[in-house]
Amino acid sequence: MKKVLLGLFIVVFLGLSAWLGYYFYKKSNTDPVVYKTEAPFETEIVKKTVATGSIVPRKEVQVKSQVSGIVEELYVEAGEVVKQGQLLAKIKIVPNMVSVNNAETQLQTAKLNFDEAKRELARYEQLYEQKVIPEQEYRKYKADYNLKQEALKAAESNLQLVREGTSRKRSQSTNLVYSTIDGMLLDVPVKVGTSIIERNNFNEGTTIATVADMRSLIFEGKIDESEVGKLKENMDLLLTIGAIENRVFNAKLEYIAPKGVLEEGSIKFPIRAQVLLDERDFIRAGYSANADIVLDKRDKVLAIKESMLKFEKDQPYVEVETAPQVFEKREVKTGLSDGINIEIISGLEKKEKIKVPDANIATI
Repeated sequence: MKKVLLGLFIVVFLGLSAWLGYYFYKKSNTDPVVYKTEAPFETEIVKKTVATGSIVPRKEVQVKSQVSGIVEELYVEAGEVVKQGQLLAKIKIVPNMVSVNNAETQLQTAKLNFDEAKRELARYEQLYEQKVIPEQEYRKYKADYNLKQEALKAAESNLQLVREGTSRKRSQSTNLVYSTIDGMLLDVPVKVGTSIIERNNFNEGTTIATVADMRSLIFEGKIDESEVGKLKENMDLLLTIGAIENRVFNAKLEYIAPKGVLEEGSIKFPIRAQVLLDERDFIRAGYSANADIVLDKRDKVLAIKESMLKFEKDQPYVEVETAPQVFEKREVKTGLSDGINIEIISGLEKKEKIKVPDANIATI
């Protein structure tokens, strides 16, 4: 029994010795680690921020009616280009009975006053011709007659306006709706037969049409408070519109709001930029857009990937290869960064190679 155990122990010992020998042999013959290196390069670095918003016309007006009633005729459709003063719609007036009754009463009163003034003038005209009264007294009755005549005409015109929306005296119609500017009809929200409300001091009124100048568009967006301090008027913007692929439009920043608004838990500042369009360009109002705002730019500068930087007490440095796979620590002065590449102002030359952190290849 002892001989068996002794033999088993010898076998285990020899096996363990062989395994350890093989392990140390392989370890002694393992190839050294080779670190990746990269060289600095020349590039363009652009630092920018993004604002979200939409494209809207600079000049957009809502055309409303001066009278209440029903749309009798529509002469235009959305998408048409119209001129200032062009007829858009005709309104059939539904008279207000109280207003009609008051206008009729005023007309009857004006007629009675006019008839009385006419009789008085005829009587005093005879007396004047007979040299019974002086000319001054006759002129007084003549003036009163003229005033009563004008009051009668005004009462007749007022009644016609209340009933029909037109005036014979001035050949004008309040029931006709005209465009107030040159532009494109963005929307005609009413149809023939639609009841509408007039525009007055107490009511906004029903919109007959929305007209906008589509040749002058602006970008309206909002930017976070952390970025607004970096913006200045006349900065360049690059607009990307989701509905128009493979196109970037230029814009010029023209307004930064002095007061921010609370939105989704953060303060944002409205901005406005003029969209610079070619004559062949056409952009529909209301498109959503993103604006890349160029905060700073460097052309043809020496740069490295920002991930290659290391820091020691807030001082950036890199590891420069001085001999094959031999590196030395070197402090560098950095400049503008776009989040991927960073400008190297001093401390490196283009021909030097830099150790890539946490990247190595074990040579086989």
